[in-house]
Amino acid sequence: MKQLAGGIQWAVFLMASSIAAPIAIAHVFGMDSGDTALFLQRTIFVLGIACLLQAFIGHRLPINEGPAGLWWGIFVVYAGMVGVFYSTPHDALQALQSGMLYSGVLFLILAAAGVITKMKKLFTPAITFTYLMLLILQLSGTFLKGMTGVENEGDLIDLKIVLGSFLVLLITFLAMGNKREWVSKYAVLLSILIGWGIFVLLDRAPDVDIVSKHLIELPKVFVYGLPVWDGGVFVTAIFITLLLIANMLASIRVMENLLKQKFSMEVVDRTRQGSFISGINHLLSGVFSAIGPVPISGAAGFVGTTGMASIIPFIVGSGLIVVITFFPAIMAVFAALPAPVAYAVTFAIFTKMVSMAFSELDEDAEKERARKAVAIGLMTGVGNMFIPSESFAELPAVLASVLSNGLITGTIVAIIVEQLSIYQTRRQ
Repeated sequence: MKQLAGGIQWAVFLMASSIAAPIAIAHVFGMDSGDTALFLQRTIFVLGIACLLQAFIGHRLPINEGPAGLWWGIFVVYAGMVGVFYSTPHDALQALQSGMLYSGVLFLILAAAGVITKMKKLFTPAITFTYLMLLILQLSGTFLKGMTGVENEGDLIDLKIVLGSFLVLLITFLAMGNKREWVSKYAVLLSILIGWGIFVLLDRAPDVDIVSKHLIELPKVFVYGLPVWDGGVFVTAIFITLLLIANMLASIRVMENLLKQKFSMEVVDRTRQGSFISGINHLLSGVFSAIGPVPISGAAGFVGTTGMASIIPFIVGSGLIVVITFFPAIMAVFAALPAPVAYAVTFAIFTKMVSMAFSELDEDAEKERARKAVAIGLMTGVGNMFIPSESFAELPAVLASVLSNGLITGTIVAIIVEQLSIYQTRRQ
């Protein structure tokens, strides 16, 4: 029973942390409610399968897969190319669908060549700290916007939503710190359920919109047609794959350290296996016309909050997610989860990540070198977040998606600075 309850909590967390990306992408491509629901179904289905594959034959860590933010950015960029480089949104989506396949093959090649294992050495405590802090800072704005009901520029703050979000945040913190184990362990699930009820009472919960007439509906494959060759997307896929590898390595390192330090668990390095499965997961994304997945660093905050370090509830939750996607009515219920509730609960979870980040930095023996890399990386990444994304519009899609992402830019700069410092030290 405990494993089932834990699995339900994992399923709710996976859904809550993954639902925004497919809905946002569907919006920029002008999909109607039916196509949006199907796009959401395919994406969540792939994420559930991806989690199961990683749990059984990949890195075998309780790290949920979520829509990669980098691919999210690429989808938005290519939506802007409709009418310029692509005749219709369908053509652009067909090219991006093929891009997932390119990325999957590249993942497999790099994993087989041992490149990914060597890249893991770059993620020292200083780099992991920089990555985590940039991730937290980048998402904090999104969380607060969501908690105040501000979705687009010019939107006014809704006081009812602010009140509801504050209550959900307060309930989450109280549940996380409760001395009763069953409350603290299931803090996320309890907070989401209570928060949903609060927003229903405040009349700020969306209606459940069931668009399918079928009881069971299986995800379709190659929705936008068979794969095509697109040179621009291929080049984009090369850069995105390398950056996704960095993201994956950071997420794995954070979870490994958490399991070792807080739960005193022995962790076997299965980075290479995880890399192979990431390649397979991207191939599945291409086949099912979904968004490419990536291990989510926030999983460490979730595990640290709930104390559920066991892989079994994670497997149960991932299995539930896969089964749920076959039932359009259930998917419609999850799609009606008030966004501010998800943002408030995730905000509370990410406060744990700040503590983890500083614990990482404390482990670095070369304090002076670490501080230098962190300072330059953070200043570059955070400063980049203040540059309007429209300013990158004239750049090639690859550069636009990378340079407009402060998380990736800052992390890369920190790696370069630290590696140059190490090189200079060795020469002296």
